[in-house]
Amino acid sequence: MSSEPSHLPLPDRWDLTDEQMLERAEAALARLRRRHTIRDFSDRPVPQAVVERCIEAAATAPSGANQQPWRFVLIGPGPLRTELRAAAEAEEREFYAGRAGEAWLDALAPLGTDADKPFLETAPWLIAIFGQRHGFDAEGDKIKHYYVPESVGIATGFLIAALNEAGLATLTHTPSPMGFLNTALGRPDHEKPYILLVVGHPAQDATVPAHAKRKLPLNEVMSLR
Repeated sequence: MSSEPSHLPLPDRWDLTDEQMLERAEAALARLRRRHTIRDFSDRPVPQAVVERCIEAAATAPSGANQQPWRFVLIGPGPLRTELRAAAEAEEREFYAGRAGEAWLDALAPLGTDADKPFLETAPWLIAIFGQRHGFDAEGDKIKHYYVPESVGIATGFLIAALNEAGLATLTHTPSPMGFLNTALGRPDHEKPYILLVVGHPAQDATVPAHAKRKLPLNEVMSLR
């Protein structure tokens, strides 16, 4: 039987006027509209501390029962990146050769993607994000985690937004399957790879598919009741 929950006074509280709230909301929207998914990265270095602060921001996300089932592996330049690229491209070749299915490949066609992933070596940082299916208590017994995909997805959104605030570009890379990440990064079996996030500055000649900039307007994504 669990003990009675304890509560603390709310430690942080905003006190903004309606006008201030709208101003901040519009400023946040303007900054997020400058976020672009890119595949052409510069090798320009990014301080490790910048990325670490963004991961700390991601770890403030809400999660099911506050179990925080996310784990982030930060990967800098080095031989491991070559290994990860080779493994990812091997999966991607199978994917584009037909494993994905015709409908999925048709959906990807406007983006111009293929099995070649040079950004996995070019960008200064990769962040492998894992979701823990369960944890362990002090005695080593399993503790089931709840709403893992939802929780890790929210944290990933926090991370992408924080990196954008820091002036960095990202790519959410999801080779399928991603089990090679557990092996290459020494992660346990109860952690499931969620996303391999590519982080850095855009190359001088970076482009964005026109298709990717077609965002649905508010009246198509929101209804009011």
